[in-house]
Formats: sequence, structure tokens, C-alpha cells
Amino acid sequence: MHPRLPRLALSRLGVKLFVIILAVNVAISGLVFLAVSRSLDSGFVDYLDTTQTQRAETLAEGLGEEWAQRGDWQWLRDSPDDWERVVRRQLWPGDTSPPPGIERRLGRAQDFVLHDANGMPVIGLPPAPADEEQDPPELRWLSIDYAGESVGTLGYRPPEQLMARMDHIFLARQQRNLTIIVSSLGVASLLLAGGLSWWLGRRTRSMALATRRLTEGDYSIRLHEKGRDELSRLAQDFNVLAATLEASRAARSRWVSDIAHELRTPLAVLRGEIEAMQDGIRHLNQDNLHSLAQEVGQLERLVADLRLLSQSDAGALDVQLAPLNLADSLTARLEEACGWLADSGITLDTQIAGDAWIRGDLQRLRQLWSNLIDNTCAYTQPPGRLRVSLAHRGDYVEVVWEDSAPGVPDEQLPRLTDRLYRVEGSRNRASGGSGLGLSIATALVKAHGGRMTASASSIGGLCWTLRFPTLTATGTLEGPA
Repeated sequence: MHPRLPRLALSRLGVKLFVIILAVNVAISGLVFLAVSRSLDSGFVDYLDTTQTQRAETLAEGLGEEWAQRGDWQWLRDSPDDWERVVRRQLWPGDTSPPPGIERRLGRAQDFVLHDANGMPVIGLPPAPADEEQDPPELRWLSIDYAGESVGTLGYRPPEQLMARMDHIFLARQQRNLTIIVSSLGVASLLLAGGLSWWLGRRTRSMALATRRLTEGDYSIRLHEKGRDELSRLAQDFNVLAATLEASRAARSRWVSDIAHELRTPLAVLRGEIEAMQDGIRHLNQDNLHSLAQEVGQLERLVADLRLLSQSDAGALDVQLAPLNLADSLTARLEEACGWLADSGITLDTQIAGDAWIRGDLQRLRQLWSNLIDNTCAYTQPPGRLRVSLAHRGDYVEVVWEDSAPGVPDEQLPRLTDRLYRVEGSRNRASGGSGLGLSIATALVKAHGGRMTASASSIGGLCWTLRFPTLTATGTLEGPA
């Protein structure tokens, strides 16, 4: 079981997110409020202007008909109280009272002025209250005509002067509703900012604490992987990273232990032989010195192999790549190894046709072929077979290396290139050496930009498939310069 991080309280990041989200939402709500209020003001003024003009034109036309019936305006001078009745009858014919609300305020008799044809007042604006000081209003004027003759003029207040009265009716009502909406948005923003900042802060704080524990060497830590969002995928990637580091540390521990074991055996042999010579049990002669030299040589090879692998891991493997014919390199090394293979009871079959130009290092490729030959001779039971083929496969060259029985179980094939790994029952130090040959072979193939994979052989043993990019695949003309 891997430990999981506990649920955490709101972090500093969560507080910052809360403030930022809330501030952004409040700013947006404020801008919406200002924009809508401005739009309402402008639209309402336009509405008042159009409506008041229509009312004045309708009233002017009706007053022209009234003048035609009576012949003058003296009746209004004699009875000013009839003015409101006339205005109401002209603007709302058939109604005993004007409609409620804004429509009634737009058609009030007090907002209209009537002058006769000579410009003398008939009906004027009512006087302002004594406690209010205001400038005389600027009116708009319409001519009252009858039969093509001007019989008077009608003045009316422009909509700007009506705003002081209308804003208590329409604008106040709309802005009150808008304020309620913006306040609701503010409360929703508060809840959203709080919830979102708490959620994000909790998850990011968990990741921060997990990363800190990871840097301290606790690779067993794991994050909760709930949901399918980016943070969940990040948690999954973090868990994969932690598992990889944990596996790498375990592999490194095994690697150090295996190296110690491999070095301990030849060192113990050397120590035993030297102590035997010191005690006089064995004589200091050429044969015994040759035995010591063999153990020292094995140690040197082991150290050299370990150094090569460490250079490969660090990306510092010394490989001098140049155009070369892979077919010639492979053919030459197999011909040299014919005696070695014959002594091991192995028959060689080759199918190498045509040139295969790649970018490679001749000495490193020779080392690669030698490791594969050594692996075949060490594990193939005599009489055995080795079949090597080379062919072009599109933009890469493929080398297939197959030997006869014994084979390797399928579940152990992916681990054959692990360092110091030996297949149970067949790979041991007496027959197989240090167990680094295939790891080195894989590193050499990788240094050439290729890939090396293991599979079951069609002739009963192990099959290695090596693929190298051709010169054309790496952007160089195929063939020698």
C-alpha cells in the first residue's frame, strides 16, 4: 500500500485564487451595471423625445380643430381649467382619465404651452414652487394650422427636462432591478470563487507537498486520481513518475548488489590463490601466475563493461559515426568467428545480399557482433545452428540473428537486456559470464540510432532483431562518398 496525502485546508494559493476570481467577477458585474445603466439612460431619453414629439403633434392637430369650431382662443383665456380637459380629450380620446404610469406623465397638461397667432400667451406653464429655484424652461414649438393658416403655436417641454421626474418612475425601477441582478451575481461570484479556490488550492497544495516528499526521497507517495480533468491527468503523471523513480532506486540497489557479487567472486579466487602461495600450499610458478592473470583479466573486462554501460546511461559513449557498409562489417566478423562457432558445435547460415549503408562506428559494431556471437556460443546446445540475415526494410536495415535451442520463456524475453540478468536454470556464471553482454549490445545499437528486440526463434532458440536507420533516413545520400 502506498501512502496517500491527507485532505488539506485552504492554501495560500487558494486565498489568492479566491481574491482574483472574486475581483474579476465584481469588476465584470460593475462594468455590466454601468453599461446597462448608460444604455437605459440613452434609450430612455430617445424614447421620451419620440413620444413627447408625437404627443405634441397630436395635440397641435386637435387644437387646430378646436380653434375651427370656436373661431378664437378666448374661451381658454376665460376658462383656463378647461385646458386639462382639452389635452386629455385630444391625447386619450374616449377615455375619462389618462392611463397610469409613464404614459400619464408624458401627456400632462402642465407640460404644454399655447400661444395665439400673434404670439400672445393663452395658456402658460404653471409657476414653480416657492421653495424651488429654477431657470425658465426652454420649450420646443409646433405651429397650429388650420386650412393652411397658422392659428397659434404649441410649446412643450423637451425630454431632458422631464428626466428629473421620469427617473423616479422608470429609471429608478429599472436600476433597482438591475441592482438586484448585479447583487445576485456578486453573491454567486462569492460562492463560485470560494468553492473554486478551495478546490484548486486543496489539489495544488497536495501536489506541492507530494513533490516536496518526492524530492526528499520518499518515492512511495501517491496522489488521488479522481476525475478526468487536467489536474487528474497531472496526478496520474506524478504517480507514474513516483513509481518510475521507486523502480529506478530498486533497480539501482539491485545493480550495486549484483556488481558487488560479480566482483566478489574473482576477488575471492585471487585472494585464495595468493594466500595459498603465501602459505606455501601452491607454488609460485608460471601456471599459477597464469591462473591469477586470468582472474585479473576477467575483472578488467567486467570493469570495462560497467564503464561502457555507465557512459551509455550518461549519453557520453564514445561512438565515431561515419558512412560504412553494415553488410561488410557483419560478413567480416562472421567469417572471423567461423572457427569459434565450429569449436562450439554451431553451424552458421547467412543470408546477406547487397550493400547496407548506415552511419556507424566500425569498432563498436565489431564489439556488437562479438557480444552476440559470445551469447550464442554460451547458450546454444551443440550441435546447434546460427542463422543471420540482413535485408532492407524501407528506411532502415534489419539484421535478424537466430540460434537454435534452448529457447527462452516468453515472459522473460523483455528482461534479457537487463544488466546482470540471467534466465533461470540456464544462465549462470560458469557458462554465461557476467550477464552484461546483451545490455552492452543494446546500448551499442541505441548509440547507432537503432533498436534491438528479442523474440522466439523459428529454429528453437532465441531471435534478436536489430534495426539501423539507413543513410537516406538520416538525411545523407546512400552509398559511400
